[in-house]
Amino acid sequence: MIQLEYFCAVCQYHSITQAAQKLYVTQPAISNAIKELEKEYSINLFIRSKNHMSLTKEGEIFYQKANHLLTQFRQTTSELYDLGKQKPSLRIGIPPLLSTIFFPDLLLFFRREYPDIPVILSEYGSMRAADLVQEEVLDLALVNMHFYNIDKMNTLRMQQDHIVFCVSKEHPLAKEKEVTVEMLKEEPLILYNTDSVLNKTLLALFENAGLKPNILLYASQLYTIRSFVLNNLGGAFLYSSLLKNDRNLVKIPVVPLIYQDIGLVWKKGKYLNNSVEAFLSFAGTQVKDS
Repeated sequence: MIQLEYFCAVCQYHSITQAAQKLYVTQPAISNAIKELEKEYSINLFIRSKNHMSLTKEGEIFYQKANHLLTQFRQTTSELYDLGKQKPSLRIGIPPLLSTIFFPDLLLFFRREYPDIPVILSEYGSMRAADLVQEEVLDLALVNMHFYNIDKMNTLRMQQDHIVFCVSKEHPLAKEKEVTVEMLKEEPLILYNTDSVLNKTLLALFENAGLKPNILLYASQLYTIRSFVLNNLGGAFLYSSLLKNDRNLVKIPVVPLIYQDIGLVWKKGKYLNNSVEAFLSFAGTQVKDS
């Protein structure tokens, strides 16, 4: 089964190098797995070029069947866990910024109610996390829900937030009641990592205004962003609820207001084991209570 997983990864990324990086294995391990498949079934799966791999006609048929078999295997494994009353691990992707808003409390309360369900958390930007849900590497992901193919997934909206521009108390804009992107065209900006939905939203806002943002830094950790802002090196766009109790930063509303929906996503048509169902039910109850 692992050979089929390696083969399907190469099909998805058209590269042994990228497949190895995504699966955290060595390139020779993937190359050997493909050679073994080709030898066992007497078939040529790929047309190989210097920097690209494309499927042969036989390889395309093989991929369709292999991908279907992997999907069935994963679903059957989950069903067997349920049948044996075992609790499969719950794999959740969380973006570093979003996870600090309310997810720690949600996870704490969930563990109190379901102490026997193992939870594995992995940090990814919203778009990467959503892709990994589609690839069934993750069961669920907490995401900013404003990305283009959100309609292809099941969703549970948890809360709505809006964007503010954060600066130090010494910043020239600190006394402003609101800011527009036009006012920020010369300002050094600290943005979140490039796989962030928030970034896509903000860059589109500048582009629509005919402006090129002055980006000083792309960062993934709130600590880094906050340090740069406090040292008056630049300003940062953040969720309003993220630093609501931080009195050292000035939070200026961006107008027109940029609203963002935050919620959970999971793959359509996938069998949900009892761990995933329990978490979704619990999260849904928390939304209703709030």
